[in-house]
Formats: sequence, structure tokens, C-alpha cells
Amino acid sequence: MRIRLIWKGRTKDEHLRALQADYQARIAHFSKLEVEQLTADRSSRTRKEGVLSTSEKRLLEKVACSRKVVLDERGEEWTSAEFARWMSACAVKGIRELAFLIGGPEGFSEAFREEADVLLALSRMTLTRDWARTLLLEQIYRSFTIQHGYPYPR
Repeated sequence: MRIRLIWKGRTKDEHLRALQADYQARIAHFSKLEVEQLTADRSSRTRKEGVLSTSEKRLLEKVACSRKVVLDERGEEWTSAEFARWMSACAVKGIRELAFLIGGPEGFSEAFREEADVLLALSRMTLTRDWARTLLLEQIYRSFTIQHGYPYPR
């Protein structure tokens, strides 16, 4: 199963970029991983609610054949073990690709969120996008270590 992470904007903090690179290398031992950084959409502040923006339409086309996981504060919260079971179940079901999508400063429109297969909240606390990206990578890595019985999650 391939993992894709697509997020808007770039991580500014060099320490978080280093952590992200470390987790990307770790995940690559378990699964093919692709990380794509999109330019932030400047028109997102003036978008009409309930309507997909042009960039959101392009993004949905890009991940049309993927299981779409949109990070959203209103999404489901899982424990690390629940997340690992979900990822394992996706692999067993033959899902070829999981696409984790992280929006820009304004997030995604309601219309975009409705297109998601899963709305996932990493925490009820507010996280910067940079921290959310890093935490997501860590949890994906943790999921694989749980599935393989490695001591990392302890």
C-alpha cells in the first residue's frame, strides 16, 4: 500500500523539517511514501462555502483513486492502536493508496471535506500545520511499528 501526504505550504521550521525527513525515511522501510507540498491557495479566504475551489478540484482529481484522509479538527480522533488497526485493515482490503491531505491556513471547504473517505483529527488542541504534518508522519510510522510488533510504540 502506498502512502501519499499532500499538504499546502512548506514547513518553515528547520527542526521540524529534519524530523519530517527522519520519519519519512523510517516509513520508507515499510511502505512506498510520497510527500508533495502544494503552493498555498491565495483565494481560499474569499471562497464560497459549499463550493469547491479550482485548486480543491485539481487535488481531488489527483487523488481520485486513493482512500482520501482529510485532516480536520472536526474529524474522528483515534488512539495510535486504533489508527494502526485501521491502516492494517486498509491493507487487508487491498486499498492501493492512502492519501493524507492537510489544508492551508484556512483549511478545506465543506464541499471538499464531504469528498473525504475519512475526516481525521490528530487532536482537539489546535496545532500549527507544521506540527500537524510532523505528528502525522510520526503516527504513520508508529502505526507500522505497532503492526510489526516493534518496541518503538512503548
